[in-house]
Amino acid sequence: MPAGTTPGTPSLLRAMNDRAALELLLAHGPLSRTRIGRLTGLSKPTASQLLARLEAAGLVVATGTAGGRPGPNAQLYALNARAAYVAGLDVTPERILAAVADLAGDRVGGFELRTAGSRVPVVEQVTQALGEAVKDAGLQRSDIHRLVIATPGAFDPHTGQLRYASHLPGWHSPTLLSELAAALPMPVEYENDVNLAAVAEQRLGAARGHQDFVLLWNEEGLGAALVLGGRLHRGWTGGAGEVGYLPVPGHPLVRQVTRANSGGYQELAGVQVLPRLAAEYGVGLPPAPEAGAAIAYGAQVAAGVALLASAAADPEGAHLAFLQAYATGLATGLASLVAVLDPEIVVLSGALIAAGGEPLRRLVEAELAELAPSRPRLVTGEVCERPVLRGALESALAATRDEVFDTSR
Repeated sequence: MPAGTTPGTPSLLRAMNDRAALELLLAHGPLSRTRIGRLTGLSKPTASQLLARLEAAGLVVATGTAGGRPGPNAQLYALNARAAYVAGLDVTPERILAAVADLAGDRVGGFELRTAGSRVPVVEQVTQALGEAVKDAGLQRSDIHRLVIATPGAFDPHTGQLRYASHLPGWHSPTLLSELAAALPMPVEYENDVNLAAVAEQRLGAARGHQDFVLLWNEEGLGAALVLGGRLHRGWTGGAGEVGYLPVPGHPLVRQVTRANSGGYQELAGVQVLPRLAAEYGVGLPPAPEAGAAIAYGAQVAAGVALLASAAADPEGAHLAFLQAYATGLATGLASLVAVLDPEIVVLSGALIAAGGEPLRRLVEAELAELAPSRPRLVTGEVCERPVLRGALESALAATRDEVFDTSR
């Protein structure tokens, strides 16, 4: 219930109607007063008052007219996309991707900051990447209502320190979050990168309409996002879904486990296993990937993407055996997740899985059917362009819309 309202009061009803109209404009685009009235069940006078109120608040704008019918053309109204802006950062050891989106979700600015080998403090890297993206959008940092930062691993909610991401230099200072809070003039949220890929799929992609699903991610590392009852499950320390550490003892592709966090699912089905499998099955390595691909993914992942894409393009003979072996590795770890969670669907995402395409998806699904008691449907992720960054923006937009659309404030 909006703050400062009483059940059944006119102010509450107005706020609910305002929110419903704004959601309709977000979903459908420009609408006439009559159309808004029909979709909300409001009378024409009430719909007119609502639109006048929202226009005065700067949340809707008049935009063109609807023709093609007898009589005067109807005035159309649209969500004012410039009423608020959000930003997202996708952080890896090699670079920080930054993007800015308007209230409608359209990207209006972006920037990529290369950080590999940099000695610049993290706070300066973040503020530079964000500042350049904001500048690209023609805005000021004060225009940004909310920022969501995606990192590998997760910030422990009890200590404020980054865990499960020892490969991310500079991000482990116990004072980092307070330093970033002091340097950034907007609310900032931190989220695991794979969790945000799941947010993107839940809001825009293959998981729309699903309340219980697992997203399996495979790029530099293996990870999973767990969505239960429509909500992300993060775990006590934020480490839910860190399946790269999942032990897989006794599997022939995994070396003997001699210490904690070694010899597990990452070694069985991570990017580092692909050259070994290719050599074992006599699959020739494809030509070296273009420099742009190596920059986008990192050299190891770019090579793995090229190898899987080459095999998927001609899944016969040695290529099929190679894909089958890799699918077995993926399904072996995935079976543990499925046995515990019994999800409705499993979304396969990340550059490596995407490169294997439908041939790899079919093989993983068939192998999983042999290993797991339940039979979830396996689907390929649909948000293919920078899903982590898109998820960061969607997460920031969800919170910002909750605030901006609440006209009772």
